[in-house]
Amino acid sequence: MAFFYSMGFLALNKIKKIAACAAFLGACGAFAQSAPWTPPQNVLQLSATGTVEVQQDLLSMTLSTTRDAADAAAVQAQLKTALDAALTEARKNAQPGLLDVRTGNFSLVPRYTRDGKITGWSGTAELVLEGKDFPRITQTAGRISTLTVGGIGFGLSREQRAKVETEAQTIAIENFKQKAAELARNFGFGGYTLREVSVNANQGPPIRPRMMAAEASSKLSYDAAVPVEAGKTSVVVNVSGSVQLK
Repeated sequence: MAFFYSMGFLALNKIKKIAACAAFLGACGAFAQSAPWTPPQNVLQLSATGTVEVQQDLLSMTLSTTRDAADAAAVQAQLKTALDAALTEARKNAQPGLLDVRTGNFSLVPRYTRDGKITGWSGTAELVLEGKDFPRITQTAGRISTLTVGGIGFGLSREQRAKVETEAQTIAIENFKQKAAELARNFGFGGYTLREVSVNANQGPPIRPRMMAAEASSKLSYDAAVPVEAGKTSVVVNVSGSVQLK
């Protein structure tokens, strides 16, 4: 008799718990139906930019040479000799940040006849001189006799870009605040509070040296500085976000 009583008691407790859960879920559902979500009111989306024009302070100069021969090994050996001599000369004036020296593209491709047979090989090797000391770079390039100048490009150093981005960011934030205040007044509000904001800087494209005509590069005499003149570029910072009008 006690066994049946215990089983009945447990079953009754289980039923009570299920009923309590159902009642709780029902109450939650009723609360959800009685308080629907409403989107925030009087929220304004806007963006502003800050732009600073600055002189480019980084020079990238690409020197290259092309060799042809009947077999690939001969072409590779000729390219190596030319590149080694250029590296030896360039490293004499190398200094971090002012003149950095690195090798560029190195390619070796076969030449074919109309019927698909290999008749020879052609290869190209590059050396890149890059830095902020323009005279040092151009004079070094002029002293390298085994390679010729193939391209010149300009950009911003990390230090210069970081400095100018800070200036552009300050301008962008101030423009954002002024624009938000002006729009708030135009819509008949006394002010605003900031809800969310994002700040993005235009990193700018990587330096792509402008290729020089073969005739022009061949006229450059050895031991003479290559004439260069950097231009200006713009650093842009964009601030976008939303404000609560009040």
